[in-house]
Amino acid sequence: MLTKSPTATWMPAWVPESTLFLSFLLMFCSMVQSATGGYDGSMMNGLNILPSYTDYFVLNPATTGLNTASIFIGGFFGPLVSGIVADRLGRRPAIFWGSVITLVGVLLQTAAQDIAMFVVARIVLGFGAALSGIAGGVYLSETFPSQWRAWGVGMLNNFYYVGALIAAGITLGTGTWQSTWAWRAPSLFQGIFSVLCIVVLPFIPESPRWLVHQGYYEEARLVVAQTNANGDLSHPVVLAVYKEIIDTLRWEKEEGRTLSPKEIFKTPVSRKRFLIGISPGIFSCIAGNIIASYYLGAELTTAGIKDPIQQLKANVVLNVWCLGCALGGTYLTAFWGRKPTAILSQVLLIICLFIIGGLSKMYADNPDGASKVLVYGDVAVMFLFQGFYSIGWTPLLTLYPPEVLNFSIRANGVAGTSFALNAFALVFVFIMPIGLANITWKMYFVNGSWDIIILGMIVYWWVETKGKTLEEIDALFEGEKHSSVPDVEMVRKGQEQIDVKGVEEEINIEVEGQRKIE
Repeated sequence: MLTKSPTATWMPAWVPESTLFLSFLLMFCSMVQSATGGYDGSMMNGLNILPSYTDYFVLNPATTGLNTASIFIGGFFGPLVSGIVADRLGRRPAIFWGSVITLVGVLLQTAAQDIAMFVVARIVLGFGAALSGIAGGVYLSETFPSQWRAWGVGMLNNFYYVGALIAAGITLGTGTWQSTWAWRAPSLFQGIFSVLCIVVLPFIPESPRWLVHQGYYEEARLVVAQTNANGDLSHPVVLAVYKEIIDTLRWEKEEGRTLSPKEIFKTPVSRKRFLIGISPGIFSCIAGNIIASYYLGAELTTAGIKDPIQQLKANVVLNVWCLGCALGGTYLTAFWGRKPTAILSQVLLIICLFIIGGLSKMYADNPDGASKVLVYGDVAVMFLFQGFYSIGWTPLLTLYPPEVLNFSIRANGVAGTSFALNAFALVFVFIMPIGLANITWKMYFVNGSWDIIILGMIVYWWVETKGKTLEEIDALFEGEKHSSVPDVEMVRKGQEQIDVKGVEEEINIEVEGQRKIE
């Protein structure tokens, strides 16, 4: 049974009455968005191995890097407007337009006749993916109930590997084709995820926090009820969540906080929240994952596995392994915490990088006399590295930034995270093949050294957000919670009670007061 849910935008919504089913739809929206990015990384990994692709464009290390990294040019510019678009148009419309632009990029990429057209197409694709991804991360963090937020928002990046697995399978299947469709077909299929995202959008509601900020109070309360209590407007959890939202957003307005990007830099607390918020984008980008995400072929060649078909098969196995690790990591973020999971992941990555560097050096010193144990040992540690990366950075990249950012800077702050990630990725994806070609195994030691610095920053800098609503996280930065109701999870578990009638009256008085001001 579907219920019409007012959205305050041009995009209508007919939402399922069941909170559980709605949560699955929200998660599905999350999955298909992240699959686009994962598909791209794995597809380019596969294409860079295929002679039909490399010969068609007559690629060298520099143009290989340009073709691959050009998506990050679009991803670099997309965040400059994504936060503003999501704040002004609404979260769902921003996701819609991002998906449409991504589709345009996919079609241009499939039809590419030369390097210039291929690069332009990937810039368009990167811009659209950035817009929908940023709006999607903000939307899901604001709409999912707090007890499922780690799973719902963490899955936004976890299904990167589902897309990657599909791309790996498709490129393996088309790899033997003797035409340009060996690489055009995988490129065309990339658009299916944006189509699925557009299809599901009419069946999920608008962000309740965005609705409250726009002055649509009853509409926001309905969404809170739909996402928390099967549409029961008077459920204690619904009242607690809704009152936290209106109290906190009222406080932000009274403090003079706006949705301007300048808000990020106005106060020391905002600057601190923004720096912590963008750190996952930077840290995850330079942790070492880019070597295997886009240049697995070169990495396997360094380890002694040179056959293209064997490399494509390794790509498939790698993505299955990483998906399992990402799901395990999401479990850890939900039940152990965000910060401990990040620390565990980073420690394991550092160990792996130094081991990979040592084993690759042993192979480079005597490639003809290297034993199979050495070669496959190196590959095994590479796979472990990708799994350990997936445990922490895959779910945390999309989960942590919107949690530590308050509403007035959330969309622009998440855009900043994406901007930082793409800025660093644009540089690192371009220089990695050059670095691997020139200093080979030493790249792993360089990467491991700066990962140690990242570990120290996480330990010193990050805060724990597990088990808190977005409004309750304010207390970690502002020193106080801006609402009088008990913490939502305490109410949900029955450890705290609220006076339903009293809270109803407080809400009515507050909403009427806000309407008079507006």
